[in-house]
Amino acid sequence: MHTIGLVLHPERDSAEAVTAVLDWAARKGAQVLGMEGEIRRLNCAAIPVTAEELVKRSDLVVSLGGDGTMLRAMRLADGHRAPVLGVNLGKLGFLAEVDVPELPGALSTIDATSSRSSRGWRWTPSSVTRSSPAFTDIATVRFPGLPTAVVAVRAAGHPFVSFARRRGGGRPPRPARPPTASPRGGPIVSPAVEALLVTPAAPHSGYDRGLVLSLQDSLTLEILPTSGRLAVEGRWAGGRER
Repeated sequence: MHTIGLVLHPERDSAEAVTAVLDWAARKGAQVLGMEGEIRRLNCAAIPVTAEELVKRSDLVVSLGGDGTMLRAMRLADGHRAPVLGVNLGKLGFLAEVDVPELPGALSTIDATSSRSSRGWRWTPSSVTRSSPAFTDIATVRFPGLPTAVVAVRAAGHPFVSFARRRGGGRPPRPARPPTASPRGGPIVSPAVEALLVTPAAPHSGYDRGLVLSLQDSLTLEILPTSGRLAVEGRWAGGRER
């Protein structure tokens, strides 16, 4: 491992973690890169680069912060060779794999095994018009003022159930999220469990149970003719795409 890229939480104190990475890299003769706007406030020895340069040149991207920082790092690294290691800086950090004291050991393990695996998730919801990646969840969203959302769910090729959403309620089924996504009404599942979760939110029906699928199962959402117009959101790094 010759080059490590840093992605920092914009406010949390990351000095200890950055020092741990720099010290490890100095012992191994590796470079440490950081985005110029993020590392400027630390006055550290990381090499300032653009976000594009960071993900292109890095053998490993280290996210220092919480879940939002981890997802932002995954978004930046999407389509590039570098895996992302999440380091938790003091709060829940459900997506982060290590705490700061464990960081040097984690770097040594990755370096020794040439590991390129990650427990992060990237998946691409597709529609008749477009496809785009999502890292946390995908939600169908009713446009305000339009009729009730009505969506049929097919799981592993079989009809499962149709959900309708109240005009003033929440969302119709949050059709898919990996277990590491924010629960938002669904269960908290260990990141070690490889599964896809379907969670109805404010359903206008007597059936409001969720569904757990394996990653090999297909999941299809059909917007029924009686439904109002819907958008599909893929969520990433605290943001969303429609």
